[in-house]
Amino acid sequence: MLLAAFGSFLQLLFLAMLVLAVVALVFAATAREDAYRAADKQKKSFWLIILGVTVVVNLVIPILFLQIAGVIASIVFMVDVRPALKAVSGGGGGGSRGGSSSDGPYGPYNGGR
Repeated sequence: MLLAAFGSFLQLLFLAMLVLAVVALVFAATAREDAYRAADKQKKSFWLIILGVTVVVNLVIPILFLQIAGVIASIVFMVDVRPALKAVSGGGGGGSRGGSSSDGPYGPYNGGR
């Protein structure tokens, strides 16, 4: 019973890794090529190849080492590259107001300094 539960946990983990890779690949494919240059990141083709290989590895060749490398690449894209692409594309999540998340009604919050 314990081994079956562990197997189910691993299947969920592998599914989560696949979903992360697919979502990152979709975001990488929908971003404009010039946004990558403007954000000073690797080329769009680089990220499409890396994330595409990650999806293939998760689907076809489940080798744990390659899956872990793919998860790291997906996380780097989602945490570093995607926010930079959104920033240069004008897709900040603050609505039409703009500014930083630490901005108050009278300007940026500076912690009482």
